[in-house]
Amino acid sequence: MRMHGASEEVPVLLGVNTFGDVGLGPDGEPKPHAQVIRDVVEEGKLADQVGLHAFGVGEHHRKDFAVAAPEVLLAAVAAQTQNIRLASAVTVLSSDDPVRVFQRFSTLDAISRGRAEVILGRGSFIESFPLFGFDLEDYEVLFEEKLELFDRVRSQKPINWEGRTRRPIRGLTAYPHLEDGLLDTWIGVGGTPQSVVRAAHYGYPVSFAIIGGEPARFAPFVDLYKRSLEKFGKPYTQLATHSPGHVADTDEQAREELFPHWLAMRNQLGVERGWGPGSRTEFNAQASRSGALYVGSPETVARKIAETHRVLGTERFDLKYSNGTLPHGAMMKSIELLGTKVAPLVADMLA
Repeated sequence: MRMHGASEEVPVLLGVNTFGDVGLGPDGEPKPHAQVIRDVVEEGKLADQVGLHAFGVGEHHRKDFAVAAPEVLLAAVAAQTQNIRLASAVTVLSSDDPVRVFQRFSTLDAISRGRAEVILGRGSFIESFPLFGFDLEDYEVLFEEKLELFDRVRSQKPINWEGRTRRPIRGLTAYPHLEDGLLDTWIGVGGTPQSVVRAAHYGYPVSFAIIGGEPARFAPFVDLYKRSLEKFGKPYTQLATHSPGHVADTDEQAREELFPHWLAMRNQLGVERGWGPGSRTEFNAQASRSGALYVGSPETVARKIAETHRVLGTERFDLKYSNGTLPHGAMMKSIELLGTKVAPLVADMLA
């Protein structure tokens, strides 16, 4: 397994990710999907230039997100970058084909010379299920069976598998194979014990999606994961957290830039999911030192990342730098500051 973890010199590796949120253009109108996709490629190039560890792209299948095929976009980023890890964030395995997921990411691994990662999950949105013809009543069994099949495909050995969600595979092998080892694979977890134990069963590292509440509340899940690895006889590799946020020169600037776009996205989801309207009070609570929004100056964001590391012991932090209708220019500045200012500050704070 080719896990690229933290070193003694860098206690926390910093990455960024996006869903290709459709931001506003100079005219105040939503950008076309095609332009958003081109913008994401530029964001990935910048993330590599400023020395960030990983660039992740998630999939969605709805109007307010432009990226539906992350591997294609990541291949474009791979062609224009040198060092950065290229990941999904996440791949919704339940509504995909495990064989094709492996093939797409093994192809990306070849293009990028070994920089591909896949983060498998069930996602926080369900629009892919009806789009690809899956029944939401099979939500649990689809993920369980497809993860089992993916693990066998990933071994790069002949596959023997049988389940109830697709036809059996008898003695076939999926190609292309990797040049070196196995495909780096993570499980994205939103905070359920069953998901943590499942990841440990396969020996996959976990990326915790902390999108609300206090990061410290995930400490019991970290402990559960480590105990489960020991139970299953699997080695520990690394753990990561993923949270939304925004970096600007000052705390005030970062909050004022982010708030209206955060609110627009929050209220859109609220309408869909039956929540009440968002507010500045809610935003401020999430942006506080103990909240899930990593927003502020480089010093403020670095301090919060360092504190998360101290509490959870995770070796990687990925910032979701795109937030609703936030413009491309503000996102580019956030990526630049994360690599040039935040990363060195985090290293100093944890030295």
